[in-house]
Amino acid sequence: MQTKLPPYVLTILEKFEKAGFEIYVVGGAVRDLLLGRHDFDWDFTTNATPEEILKIFPEGFYDNQFGTVGISHESSKHPYEITTFRREVGYSDKRHPDKVLWGKTLEEDLARRDFIINAMGMTSDGKIIDPFGGQEDLKSKIIRAVGDSVKRFNEDALRMMRAIRIASEIGFIIEDKTFEAIKMHATQINQIAKERVKEEFFRILASGNPYEGMLMLHNSGLMQEIIPEFEEGFGVEQKSPGRHHIYDVATHSLLALKNCPSKNPLVRFATLIHDIGKPRTQEIGE
Repeated sequence: MQTKLPPYVLTILEKFEKAGFEIYVVGGAVRDLLLGRHDFDWDFTTNATPEEILKIFPEGFYDNQFGTVGISHESSKHPYEITTFRREVGYSDKRHPDKVLWGKTLEEDLARRDFIINAMGMTSDGKIIDPFGGQEDLKSKIIRAVGDSVKRFNEDALRMMRAIRIASEIGFIIEDKTFEAIKMHATQINQIAKERVKEEFFRILASGNPYEGMLMLHNSGLMQEIIPEFEEGFGVEQKSPGRHHIYDVATHSLLALKNCPSKNPLVRFATLIHDIGKPRTQEIGE
C-alpha cells in the first residue's frame, strides 16, 4: 500500500536521505494515513543521533533525554518530532523509561511501541514497513498490544487509557488479551499524573464514540479508579410511581451521554456526571 505524503513531510524525509540517514514516518500518523484520517501530528524516527539531526535542521530544539528533536513549521500547530531509533530499559514510575539506549534498526524501534496499529513505518516513497501485522489489524478494526500486553502496560500505565481513547476515536475494539491486561492493571493508573489521565479522558469524551469509551472504562475497571463516585450509581434504582426513570443512576447517565447533542467534551462531561450525587443522597420513602 502506498500513500501520498504532504510536501513539508517529504522535505524532512528527503533531507535526511540526502545526508545519508534512514528516516521514517511512524506511529499514529501512519495509522491515520492508512485510515484516511487527516487531523494528526507527524512523528519520525531515524538512525541519526540528536546531534546529527540538529546539523540537518539547525533551527530544531533538543532538551530531553529521549532522543527527540522538535522542528517548528508554519504548516503545523505542533512541532514535528524526530526521534532517534531507541531501546528503553526499566519503567520504575510506570510512565517513563529509566534509561534510553540508541537502537540500530527501525524494527527494533517499532518493537518498543504500544499497539500494533501504531507500530508501522513509512518511507518517503510511501512504502509501509509493517513487521507485526498492523495493516491486518486495521482491516479487522482491532487494537492489540505489541508483544506481551502485560509488559506494555507495566512499562507505561497511561497506555491503558490510550487504548480506549484510540478505540473511541476510530471505532475499533480492543483485542481480548489486551483488554484483560488492562483489567489486570487498572489500579496502576493511579501512578500516572492526574493531568495526563484527564487529557486522555477528555479526548475520549471528544471522540466520535464517547458512550462506548465510557463503557470500556467501566468494564475495564479504570472508571472505578478515575471517578469512583460514578461507579456508585450502578444498581441505584430510580424507579418510583409517577416518575419517568427506568434505569439505575449510572446507566441513565451513560445513556444521557449517548444522546447528548453537543460535541463539546466539557458539556459531555457535565452530562455524564449530572446525577453523580444521587447515590450518596438517596432516601427511600414510602
